[in-house]
Amino acid sequence: MKLLVVGGGGREHAIIKKLKENPEVTEIFALPGNGGIAKDATCVPIGATDLDGIVKFARENQVDYAVVAPDDPLVLGCVDRLNEIGVPCFGPKANAAMIEGSKAFAKELMKKYGIPTASYEIFTELDKALAYLETAPMPTVIKADGLALGKGVIIAQTRQEAREAAIDMMANAKFGKSGATVVIEEFLEGPEVSVLAFTDGKTVKPMVSSMDHKRAGDNDTGLNTGGMGTIAPNPYYTPEIAQRCMEEIFLPTVRAMEKEGRPFTGCLYFGLMLTKNGPKVIEYNCRFGDPETQVVLPLLVSDLLTIMQATTKGTLAETDVVFADKHACCVVKASAGYPLHYEKGFPLVMTEEAEKATFVAGAKLENGQLLTAGGRVVGTTAVAEDLPAAIKEAYRLSDGVAFANAYRRSDIGSRALQALN
Repeated sequence: MKLLVVGGGGREHAIIKKLKENPEVTEIFALPGNGGIAKDATCVPIGATDLDGIVKFARENQVDYAVVAPDDPLVLGCVDRLNEIGVPCFGPKANAAMIEGSKAFAKELMKKYGIPTASYEIFTELDKALAYLETAPMPTVIKADGLALGKGVIIAQTRQEAREAAIDMMANAKFGKSGATVVIEEFLEGPEVSVLAFTDGKTVKPMVSSMDHKRAGDNDTGLNTGGMGTIAPNPYYTPEIAQRCMEEIFLPTVRAMEKEGRPFTGCLYFGLMLTKNGPKVIEYNCRFGDPETQVVLPLLVSDLLTIMQATTKGTLAETDVVFADKHACCVVKASAGYPLHYEKGFPLVMTEEAEKATFVAGAKLENGQLLTAGGRVVGTTAVAEDLPAAIKEAYRLSDGVAFANAYRRSDIGSRALQALN
């Protein structure tokens, strides 16, 4: 069976390594993939948003099944295009990917169907947004409506910060067209939880919960990044809370999308805040989270390809989705200076042991040598019987990954350990 995976980061590497476990898989093409993924798949230099190129390649190479992993190609309609030439896909069509492609759409959906979320206002004119911010309670959250590489959210502590964020997004086009419309919402407090869920449009089967570490520095200081590490499961996410989320958030969301004529299939990501008034949705993503995938998939016992095909065929209800009763920790090694300015092109070397546990996000192959080529370079994951052991082992394995100007946080999982204690 020939598979095609669209994307080229650590998330895609984790997906590919898991898909390789199925004995029916004969070849995996990664478009575009990266230098590290090249060990596990055939990398083809076609960009994730080059839909014409992707469709042409899939047709010429008689691809049997495709996994569209990143948000951009999903929102652009990559699944729709591949379906048109008869290639079944894991991932939502463009009209369903809108749940991530427009934060305003997502908020209006939740309001219409009574799904718990922060109160909010939507603005398309800067002067009206600025007038609203003069009386809005602080801190407040300002979000660019469209996709912004996970960086289009500002938590403003003061009115001045809020004004600057709105001007940056709406007048200065800091996030391009994504910031032409902004959502300003109430600031929620409580532990954050990420829950990824498989869905075929009717049945929802959540994966193990996780906790991301977004800030660049230890003790959650510094700028927001794409994620500096993760642990799973999240200790704040109890069985009681999981039940509430299924009844109040997960199933209502999938049913709402179906009622809107936008049936969602694939992986639906729920970014949740556990407030004193119960769990609320902070954001939806229309795909696997990154780096959450790097702790969730290593805990998956069931066959990933079988589950993915079940979401496509509508047979998820009859398909086993089983996770190991263990713990996982992923430690990201990034280039110093990330998420702002950083140097790249340094040799990346790994011990054999570390390489088996590592998902490569930002590296290229040149003359057989791996070189750093991004901000987040690798994520190294360990699975163990308990969280302290998983954290210790992830750091030990991470020590086996070396490149110049490498940077990592030293406290991944410490908040979770406090919660357990």
